[in-house]
Amino acid sequence: MPIVVDHRVPTFHLFLPQMRMTHVAIVERALAAEAAGFEGIAFMDHLAPPMADHQPMWEAMELAGWVLASTTTLRVGHLVLCDSWRHPAVLARQVVSHDHASGGRFELGIGWGSVAEELHTFGIGSVEPRDRVRRLGESLQVMEALWSGEPIDFAGEHFTLVGAQQRPVPMAPVVTTIGGTGPRTLELVRRHADWWNLPVHQLDQLEELRAAAGDARVSAQVMVAVVPTEADRDAVTASVRQRFGADGLGALVVIGTTAELAAHMAALAGRGVERIYVWFADFAPPDSLARFGEVIVASSAPG
Repeated sequence: MPIVVDHRVPTFHLFLPQMRMTHVAIVERALAAEAAGFEGIAFMDHLAPPMADHQPMWEAMELAGWVLASTTTLRVGHLVLCDSWRHPAVLARQVVSHDHASGGRFELGIGWGSVAEELHTFGIGSVEPRDRVRRLGESLQVMEALWSGEPIDFAGEHFTLVGAQQRPVPMAPVVTTIGGTGPRTLELVRRHADWWNLPVHQLDQLEELRAAAGDARVSAQVMVAVVPTEADRDAVTASVRQRFGADGLGALVVIGTTAELAAHMAALAGRGVERIYVWFADFAPPDSLARFGEVIVASSAPG
């Protein structure tokens, strides 16, 4: 059966890897994103920064709480939490705590871990994909059961709970995003997720895999570099190439003026992407966020 594309206006979330920045700088960016019209913000979840072990970085759930306390409208989450780092009973309690403290602005983004070497380095869990995706499936079942507020028993391959109960319950059903494209991951998306997230390097697989995500709505990461004026294009392009290289991640950066970026986002919306996580190549200083507000306004205008 063909997929019917719903041409909704996309919403925008800032994706902000929390490295090389102080808490003050991160909150400054969160407030600038809020002012620019972003609906939300998402952080990453690692024990060591990917490909940058020597860089300073903050813990994902702690930072989410800090930013929720410092903002008023932003929805806050992650792309994505690594299931292996936390027992599901602990994560279930953290989610509800953020949920109530923020008036329902926390979202759960979760996956089974994108950097297997990290698990080996820190001696946590299995590096085998099959084990990790099974653990994620059990974690989602455990959390959903605990969020009922009723006593539960659970006997799985990875977790055993006997008469376990947690209260309070979430203020509303927890909005859950699962990232990934493998067949076992997509099975979990169909069963548990409100949103299916496509990483920046897998956007070309959207049409091929869309049906396998079931009723989950589609979100996607897009890495951008904003060109303030045409006179700045060469300098912005050179900065992106110097920072990320001409191949690999650097080749995925969309470089353009606000009008060009708005057209790119509209094309994604036409493919069925309803939420766009914007990852700035310049680490999202407030002026870049403010300038991107023009893209948000343009994308919200009736077409």
